[in-house]
Amino acid sequence: MSEDLQNLLDKIQQEGVDKAKSEADRLIAEANQKAREIVAEAKSTAEAYAEDAKTQAESYKASSLRTIQQAAANTVIEVEKSVTAILEKLLLKDVNLVLGETNLVADLAMEAIRNYLTGDGKIEVAASQKLLDTLRNKLAAEASQGVDLVLDEKTGAGFRVLLADGRIEHNFTGAAVAEALAQQLRPSLAALLRK
Repeated sequence: MSEDLQNLLDKIQQEGVDKAKSEADRLIAEANQKAREIVAEAKSTAEAYAEDAKTQAESYKASSLRTIQQAAANTVIEVEKSVTAILEKLLLKDVNLVLGETNLVADLAMEAIRNYLTGDGKIEVAASQKLLDTLRNKLAAEASQGVDLVLDEKTGAGFRVLLADGRIEHNFTGAAVAEALAQQLRPSLAALLRK
């Protein structure tokens, strides 16, 4: 009987070992499967992060490029404004210098007066004192009537002609002449600056 008992014990032991081995194999298989799932999930997550980082980098690059292009355009506009302002200031200075020649400006004013005197209305000429004195002499020499000379030191160099009781004004001041010239120069200047 001891042999039967020994066989029975060996059999129980073998079954226990087989069962433990089977359970261990199952646990190892589950652990391997879980490890593969974790690795696959980690790989998928890493690829998603890499793709997201690539998308963000491309978006940042495009945004940076747009920002740089806008900054460049703004710089060109600011340089254009600065250069235009400098040229307008120089233009105004030169125009005022030319319009400071009283006899020349008085001749221009007389020509304007002659052109405007063809109508029945009264003409008013606003100018600085120095120009008015010269105009009075020229008007007296030509015996022109219907012209009122008005002191206006705000005109600076040049003069203003007012018609229809002041409702119509033709401005021949330094600022007005310089602005008219600047309007003609701006498109060419802008094109030159944008090259």
